Amino acid sequence: MKRKAITAILVVVTLATSAFAPALSKLTSSKTHIKFFSTTAAEDIEAHNYKSVSTFDTQSGDIVFSVTMQSFEFEKALMQKHFNSENFLDTQKNPKAKLIAKIVNLSEINFEKNGTYNAMIAGEMTINGKANPFNEKVNITVNGKNLTVKSKFNIPLASYNIAFEKGKPSTNIAKTVEVTVEAEY
Repeated sequence: MKRKAITAILVVVTLATSAFAPALSKLTSSKTHIKFFSTTAAEDIEAHNYKSVSTFDTQSGDIVFSVTMQSFEFEKALMQKHFNSENFLDTQKNPKAKLIAKIVNLSEINFEKNGTYNAMIAGEMTINGKANPFNEKVNITVNGKNLTVKSKFNIPLASYNIAFEKGKPSTNIAKTVEVTVEAEY
């Protein structure tokens, strides 16, 4: 009899605490894909990274991406070699890019209701050892306990100390690259 009473109390306490706990809180991405695309008259360059890590705190709106730069994969091995070289991103010296941001309009997103929400993030992005303010639109899709964050934006390479004055890179690489991010939590 005493055992049944203890079990009943534990069930009630568990149900009560889970009913008042937030549905989502601090999440880690299970799948993150970052793509960048450069187009010029000479050639198109595209690279994919599936090894980035991201965290998202739905209560505070904090969102962090850590991107291992050497994990970008290119169609041509020579493109990858140039990307990692001292003349471009020097990924030995600057192995990671990072975004630390916060959702500005967090109150407009209902993490307990399925749907797609438009959000604005503001923070700082660091690439090639250079940090710059970052403000961008993102789409957040809520589907049950699953969350997806998507965004597409442009990065001017010179803002991150990546610029070519002459030679083949100056005609083969766009001055601004398009970046697409998708993270599933």
